[in-house]
Amino acid sequence: MSDDDESTGAELKIRGFKEPSSKRVQEIVESDLDDLKATILNDDMMQKAMPGNVDPEVINKILIPKIIRTKYPDLSEKEYEELRQHVVVDAVMKGATIEQSGDKRFIRMANQFVNIDELHIDLIDSINPFQKAFEILSKTVNANVLKSIMDCIASTRLQMTDEEAILLWPKIKQFVKTFNREPTLNAVDPLEHRMAEALVYLKHQRREKGL
Repeated sequence: MSDDDESTGAELKIRGFKEPSSKRVQEIVESDLDDLKATILNDDMMQKAMPGNVDPEVINKILIPKIIRTKYPDLSEKEYEELRQHVVVDAVMKGATIEQSGDKRFIRMANQFVNIDELHIDLIDSINPFQKAFEILSKTVNANVLKSIMDCIASTRLQMTDEEAILLWPKIKQFVKTFNREPTLNAVDPLEHRMAEALVYLKHQRREKGL
C-alpha cells in the first residue's frame, strides 16, 4: 500500500497514506500490528464505539490515537500518525472485497463502493474499522446476550469531549443544511443521536462561556 496515483496488480495504492519513516514504526507494523489491534479492540472506549453509535472519524482520529499513545508513549507525532493510518487501513481492508467491472476495478468497504484508483486515506478514515468485528459478534450470540451487550453499551456511553464535539461540528452543519433541521436526541439513527448530543454539549459550552 502506498500513496502512488494508481493501483496495479495486487498492490493497492492509497493517496495520502504515510509509509513508516522510522525503524521503530516499521517494526511495530511488521511485528506488533495484530497485538496493537487486539489492544484497541479490548479498550473500554472502543467497545462502546464499535456498534456504530460514534462517528467513524471520531474513532479513527481521536480514540485510536489515544490508545496508541498509551501503548507506545515514546513515539513522535509523525510516528503516531503513520501508525494510526496503518491500523485503520489494515482493519478496513481486512473486510474489503475487490470487484471488476469492464476495465475498472472497485473496492467494497463497509457500505461504500469505490473505484480502486480513487482510494484516499480520507475516505478510509470515514469508515468504522471495527464495526465488522462487532457485526460478526452480533451474529454469533443469541438475542438475549446481544440485548445485554447493547444495554451495557447504552448504560456506559462515551462522555462527550471537546475533541469529538469540534470534529462533529462540520457534520452537524452539513446535516442541518441537508435536512433543514437540527439532529434530534430522539433519532433512531445512532450517528444522528450522537450529533445531537454534540450539539447540546456545544450549546452548553457556549452558555458557560457567555457567548
